Amino acid sequence: MSHLFSPYTLRGITFPNRIAVPPMCTYSAEDGMANDWHLAHLGSRASGGAGLIITEATAVTPIGRISPNDLGLWSDEQITPIARVVRFIHQQGSVAGVQLAHAGRKGATWVPGNGSGSIPIDQGGWPVVGPSALSFGPGYDTPSALDETGIQQVIADFSASAQRALTAGYRLMEVHAAHGYLLHQFLSPLSNQRTDAYGGSFENRTRLTREVVAAVRQVWPQDLPLFVRLSATDWVEGGWSLEETIALAKILRGEGVDLIDTSSGGLLPNANMVLGPGYQTGFANRVRNEAGIATGAVGLITAAAQADHIIRTQQADLVLVGREILRDPYWPLHAAQALGQAAAWPSPYLRAAPSGSVPRNRCGQ
Repeated sequence: MSHLFSPYTLRGITFPNRIAVPPMCTYSAEDGMANDWHLAHLGSRASGGAGLIITEATAVTPIGRISPNDLGLWSDEQITPIARVVRFIHQQGSVAGVQLAHAGRKGATWVPGNGSGSIPIDQGGWPVVGPSALSFGPGYDTPSALDETGIQQVIADFSASAQRALTAGYRLMEVHAAHGYLLHQFLSPLSNQRTDAYGGSFENRTRLTREVVAAVRQVWPQDLPLFVRLSATDWVEGGWSLEETIALAKILRGEGVDLIDTSSGGLLPNANMVLGPGYQTGFANRVRNEAGIATGAVGLITAAAQADHIIRTQQADLVLVGREILRDPYWPLHAAQALGQAAAWPSPYLRAAPSGSVPRNRCGQ
């Protein structure tokens, strides 16, 4: 029976365990460039034993950033700094993945702690775009509705950034279509009021996500996995639903997607989300079993036994541990000890390891 520390293979990649670090924005880049912060932050989670590290939302275009301090892969100049981080992650035996994103109408916002809402143009903001001229909420700019040329540019931007990610050495790709960002904005009828081929019906609202995935899959090697992050529900009546998520997941499986990273919410600031331990795991379970595709579960997964139970009961294939692994970079090693599972420790830390631990095999050795 699979458990939290059993290996997992997708295409040509085998993860040493089922623990993934989800993409979590740290707003620490300059001009989209990775720096020492990213090496220390992501590198510590890799040396801490997570099987998969997914780099935070990485913008495919400058106007696709959430904030001025987002990571980016819209320029070849951004490849070398992040490649350094990717190499270190792989040297620790983890798999490095990247989440490509476009913020759409939720772009050009202040870094948390510096303010809320949209940044004025004269203070470093930029014009935002979306499927329709509907703002995210009070204090946020109204986006310009993308025309056909703009839509095709979005697709091309995702494709070009995927090629740069490959050059940087990433071994897993995730397309961000959740949390109220651009692709999710097209999916939900609450933010998409278009009457052309990209609005209205389920087929039309999902068109941009499907076209982006197809463009990325075309340049992303067949032996490397492709994930898509979806919000399973908007938590608002009349919004994007779990049933639509399941239907889209079935289609994406046929387009070469290997796993649905199953989250929720983010489209509207007033959504009434029902929070609690593992509150999104049921969504991952339904997508997995009804769409016939692998899933990742995320959302207030904090305890080793809880994460292990999700894998053992086949509710999901990976668990993405966010806040808890921010608190404790070595959560995977501690979880293995709590569950009585063998875990390979970084060689420099063996003197602190439990009895019977072995040194970790590093990709770079």
